[in-house]
Amino acid sequence: MRPRHHGEDPALPTRARAAPRPEPSSTGRQPDAVPDPAHHGLPVHEVVLLLETDAARGLGQAEVARRRAQFGANELPRSRGGGIARKLGRQFNNPLVYVLLAAAAVTVVLGAFLDAGVILAVVLVNTLIGFVQEVRAEAALDALHSLVRTHATVMRGGERRQVPSEDLVPGDLVLLEAGDKVPADLRLVRLSALRADESALTGESDPVPKDEVVLPPVTPVADRRNMLYSGTLVTAGTGAGVVVAIGGETELGEIHRLMGTVRPVATPLTVKLARFSSTLTIAILALAAVAFLAGLAHGEQPGQMFTAAVALAVGAIPEGLPAAVTVTLAIGVRRMARRRAVVRRLPVVETLGSTTVICSDKTGTFTENQMTVRALWTPSGTYDVTGSGYGPEGRIAPSAAQHTGGRQHVADSAEHPADGDAALQWSLLGGAACNDATVRREGQGWHVRGDPTEAAMLVAAGKGGMDVSGFLAANPRKQELPFTSERQFMATLHLSTLPHGAGVVFVKGAAERVLDLCGTEMDRYGANRPLHRQAALNAAHALADSGLRVLATAMMRLPRTAGLSPPSNCGAG
Repeated sequence: MRPRHHGEDPALPTRARAAPRPEPSSTGRQPDAVPDPAHHGLPVHEVVLLLETDAARGLGQAEVARRRAQFGANELPRSRGGGIARKLGRQFNNPLVYVLLAAAAVTVVLGAFLDAGVILAVVLVNTLIGFVQEVRAEAALDALHSLVRTHATVMRGGERRQVPSEDLVPGDLVLLEAGDKVPADLRLVRLSALRADESALTGESDPVPKDEVVLPPVTPVADRRNMLYSGTLVTAGTGAGVVVAIGGETELGEIHRLMGTVRPVATPLTVKLARFSSTLTIAILALAAVAFLAGLAHGEQPGQMFTAAVALAVGAIPEGLPAAVTVTLAIGVRRMARRRAVVRRLPVVETLGSTTVICSDKTGTFTENQMTVRALWTPSGTYDVTGSGYGPEGRIAPSAAQHTGGRQHVADSAEHPADGDAALQWSLLGGAACNDATVRREGQGWHVRGDPTEAAMLVAAGKGGMDVSGFLAANPRKQELPFTSERQFMATLHLSTLPHGAGVVFVKGAAERVLDLCGTEMDRYGANRPLHRQAALNAAHALADSGLRVLATAMMRLPRTAGLSPPSNCGAG
């Protein structure tokens, strides 16, 4: 932090600045200004001092009101295509329309008002179709913009409050838990097993573990473990962070700004139409000139030949071509709209049809960024899981050739194969019970709160016929060991509600780590037998080689009086 010189007017950090230099507050003090501070490169206490906030109580209401007046709302600036006049003007930006307007002007001069009216009517229809389409597209985009509004949990004056995300100001203390959408750029001040899905910002689908470590200022955005960024999603754990940037000053706002600087590029259709219009205009003018000179050579009056040449030129212009092109593109727009694709400008439809190579980030673009369990392995057999995404459609079926580390087994046919394989039952139940995610239906889709991988395990349990809710009601969770990068597994303790019921521990994590904790494996009848470690490792490697992410589950029964500690001996599921 630089020293403050006598008499200078301090302001909030440049990175958080959303307005010109502010007026002094009633207290005469405002947060220090530093040139583009790298908040990830500063200790927490320096960030708190820089923003003049409180890491425990947050900002007071009076200070929040002052900063909101200074910085405005926490919203991305909307890209507007201009007013009605500009939208209408864009519809005339077409070489063929220029030719038609010139032809209409000439016919008016010559007194052919009917022809002029027909030409202007064609231009008007063409303009209205393009204008209406652009207005509808912007209305659809505005509707999508309103859907992303969220609420944030903040500490203000020591009180926990729920506020609209657009009301956040630099220095606000935001509280987060699994399933929350990050409402602004935050510097984390405290956390517990916090992980975030940053695919919206970086394209990386794996949740990123967070910590409070101070990082070098040159650390790229994707590696800033002590920061949370607007638009990302908390998938696990809890945390609190101080707002360091809002609205257009966030990393997401920077992307928004860069997108706004992209200059429109002429589409293949507009290029071809411009070339055709130029060629057509030259050809028509040449023919008109030839007709004019031919008439003069035959002794006709110059005035009459000029009128005849202009009439020939106007008659040769294809007045219906612009309207035909516009109507055809509008039909394409409607077809794309039925497939939930919003097209703002009509020529984009033809451009997409002319595309031969598309280079794009995969996650959330070509894929839906939804995890799906595809295969299951137990000591008794292997299973395939059908369906995709978080919907309940699909089933678990024995694989055609079940490889179990050199051992073969053919499972019994049943509506739910788990009914005939106790190890599969416990594996599905363990993955769903040792789990902090939720999946619920919203409208026509399914909404996930928490880690996508854990959500996929919930869905797989449902496909296997597991009554997870019933189990948790009879065996509520009493303790848990959250997943950490050092531990590499998560564990939960569930105790029966019956007076003399026992407890059960579920473990979920990296295959090698879970196997280190286990001494036995469970057969299809529920009996324990010595662990065949190499067979399990071979199965895990085979699944990983096929492009799947591999997790292992385990369980162990405990006396009712036992507590949860890292298990040393489990029955593998």
